[in-house]
Amino acid sequence: MARHNGTRGWYGKVVGAALGVTMLAVGASLWTAQADTAGGPAPKPATSSVKPVDVTIAHSSDRGARGVNITIDDGPDPTWTPQVLSVLKEYGVKATFCMVGTQAQAHPDLVKQVVAAGHRLCDHTVSHDTAMDKKPVSYQSRQILDAERMITQASGGVRPMYYRAPGGAFTPASRKLAASRGMRPLGWNVDTKDFERPGTDAIVSTVERELPNGPTLLFHDAGGDRSQTVEALRRVLPELKQQGYSFGFPVR
Repeated sequence: MARHNGTRGWYGKVVGAALGVTMLAVGASLWTAQADTAGGPAPKPATSSVKPVDVTIAHSSDRGARGVNITIDDGPDPTWTPQVLSVLKEYGVKATFCMVGTQAQAHPDLVKQVVAAGHRLCDHTVSHDTAMDKKPVSYQSRQILDAERMITQASGGVRPMYYRAPGGAFTPASRKLAASRGMRPLGWNVDTKDFERPGTDAIVSTVERELPNGPTLLFHDAGGDRSQTVEALRRVLPELKQQGYSFGFPVR
């Protein structure tokens, strides 16, 4: 799985701009009150009835061999998420939105729109740290559990069904924790590289070329200008339908 490091300058700005919000959220969390950044005790999730799921990283579609999973990362974003939602609605496609905790907290109306449209939620951590697999387990736990809380609160009570590590930075501990919270670790098969803004034609060509690798496609609705992503989806979705593919969700 690719690591999107050099192209993620936007996250530095987001984290910098949202630092106060993040610190308040973390400080307020019952899960993290006793943990320190350097490696205090792992946070304990709030008690709730959640059913554990498979700890392995999911790639398959619940629609079978001709199924395709559209996954949208890093939002929600007030400019691009509504446009992505509009295209998905136009073609009757449901997707999985992998949300960053601070973004969900900042735009709860958009989280609710995603849920109301029948899409699924995915925990993409609090701050999108692509090096989190190199950090202490307590840090990984806070990133996952606090994002779960932020997204659930923003949605009005709908919990994330998946966990996607930023840049694919999964660890055995993070996968186990997510699965214990009912969030199936979620990978991808086709990285469209849309975050690099290579042009709409290039994004579409990547999908066409790499779809035989597997059904889970990775797009983005935040992190910069996503006009190319919107246009690529407008082309890819009807093309795949014409080829006999159906759109579903990652297996759980």
